[in-house]
Amino acid sequence: MKENIIGTGAEAILIHQDGKLLKRRIKKSYRIEVLDEKLRKSRTKKEAKLLEKASKLISVPKIIKVNEKTKEIDMEFLEGLKLSDNLDSLKNAEEICREIGKNIAILHDNNIIHGDLTTSNMIYIPDNKSQKDKTEAPLISDIDDNSSKNIGKVYFIDFGLGFESKKIEDKAVDLHLIKQALEAKHFNNYEKFFAAILEGYKLSKHHLATLSRLKAVEKRGRYKGAC
Repeated sequence: MKENIIGTGAEAILIHQDGKLLKRRIKKSYRIEVLDEKLRKSRTKKEAKLLEKASKLISVPKIIKVNEKTKEIDMEFLEGLKLSDNLDSLKNAEEICREIGKNIAILHDNNIIHGDLTTSNMIYIPDNKSQKDKTEAPLISDIDDNSSKNIGKVYFIDFGLGFESKKIEDKAVDLHLIKQALEAKHFNNYEKFFAAILEGYKLSKHHLATLSRLKAVEKRGRYKGAC
């Protein structure tokens, strides 16, 4: 069966096949074979575990099957808009960012660190369209930004660098990552986008401590950059 590779990363390839997404961790020739096998197996297992836990909290792709032998995760394929390519053009972008902030807060309050928070790892499906609904998502110009009921869903994807942690430091670094991603990819709007994310993040019971630590993380970043 022909495989339609739609993405290639440092650790895995993404394959769209039979209406589902297959994530396959690839072998690394520079690693000792036994170590490579162990690492790919443990990372596949860990990501599947995080996805399963996150699925009970926020919108993420549903896992269909995990194959630790082949280092593959089969999951639902999301028919939506990649936010890295579309956020700046969406009329309700700030509302979407508030929803992103809420989702991050929910993950953090359940000690899930995404580890790679960028808009490239977020899929937006307008108007709460079901994955079973095969009609195309509405054009971004058709989206009503005046109604929170029509915000749709933001799905977080790719938990490959994720882990579980209770540390405020790790949660602050997660926020620092999304801020850096916004500044790099959405530089014309990143300040208002990040402000909206922080507004949504107030949902977290530890938001004040995390935001305080975020300032320290940013100072360290500026200091390193000056060296």
